[in-house]
Amino acid sequence: MTRPAIIVAHGQPSDPEPQQQAVEALAAAVAAQGDRRVIGATLAKPGALERAIAAAPGAMVYPMFMAAGWFTGTELPRRLAKAGAPDACVLRPFGRDPGLPDLCRRTIGDAARAAGWNAQQVTLLLIAHGSQRARASAEGTEEMAELLRPRFGRVVTGFIEEAPFLKDAAKDLGAHVIALPLFATRADHVTDDIPEALTEAGFTGTCLPPIGLSPEAPPMIAAALTRAESVIAQPASGA
Repeated sequence: MTRPAIIVAHGQPSDPEPQQQAVEALAAAVAAQGDRRVIGATLAKPGALERAIAAAPGAMVYPMFMAAGWFTGTELPRRLAKAGAPDACVLRPFGRDPGLPDLCRRTIGDAARAAGWNAQQVTLLLIAHGSQRARASAEGTEEMAELLRPRFGRVVTGFIEEAPFLKDAAKDLGAHVIALPLFATRADHVTDDIPEALTEAGFTGTCLPPIGLSPEAPPMIAAALTRAESVIAQPASGA
C-alpha cells in the first residue's frame, strides 16, 4: 500500500475557506494520478492540518510553497509537531521541485506558440513574492531565471515585496512579453497585487495563471511523492 500524503499550503488567513477548498481540489487531482491517498490542508484554516494528520498517520508532507524559507523550514515543522507529527517526512516544496523548470519552459513555450511568437522573440517576466527580510524567494526566482534564459530572448524578474518591484520591472518590455507568476496558489497577491502592479506599469503583454495552477502540476507532485516514497522505503546503509 502506498504511503499517504498531505499537501500543505499557506492559505488566506482573512478568508480561509476558498484556499482550503483549492488545496483539497489539488489533493484530489494528485490522488487521481494513482492509488495514493492525498489530503489537502492550509495553515490558515483552523484545525485543517490537525485533521489531516489525524486522518493520515505517517503521511508524507508536500509543502505547496514556492520558496524553501521560513514557512517550510521553521513554521511548518512547528505546526506539524503541535499537530502530533513531530517526525513527519517533509518533502522539498513545490517551488524547489526538480521538475518545475521544465514545467515552466513548456508553459511559456506553449503561450509563445499560441501567440505566434518564436521563443527567442519572447521577453519573459518572472513574477515572484520576494521579501524585505529573507532571501529565499528572490534567490529561487533568480535561479529559475538563469535556467530559462538560454531558451528565451530575455528574462527579467519583478517582485511584490522587494526591488526590483513589479510595477517597475514590467515597464517598457517590448511587444512580445509573457509574464509568469511563480506562485503556488491563487491568493491575494495573484488576484490583487499582480494586476494592480501590471496596470500601474502599463503592461500590455500576456500574464499567465500562477504556475501552481498548471494542469501539469498534479502529475509533477504525484511523481515527487513516488520518488520520495521509494527513498523512504530503502533500508538504511549497513542494515
